[in-house]
Amino acid sequence: MISQFNYMNVSIMLFLISVLGMFLNQKNILIMLMSLEMMFLSVSFNLIFCSIHLDDILGQVFSLVILTVAAAESSIGLAILVIYYRIRSTISVELMDLMKG
Repeated sequence: MISQFNYMNVSIMLFLISVLGMFLNQKNILIMLMSLEMMFLSVSFNLIFCSIHLDDILGQVFSLVILTVAAAESSIGLAILVIYYRIRSTISVELMDLMKG
């Protein structure tokens, strides 16, 4: 019982570190993407630990869905970042407003 609360604390700490990474570093898009992935991972951990605690498989199914969406999001985000770098030769966030269509 105590170990599951420790796992919840780890999940909460991962989420808080990723929120701090998003807010404290708003200039580097790669660190922002990694922080977003860490948010998805911490929510997924939390769902898995809750599903183990409640003896229900639905949390694990939701966790797989979250990981699938996170993988798709990161691949699309990195593809856009590579194309943007080829065009502008920089990945500065300040210049992202130039991508208006």
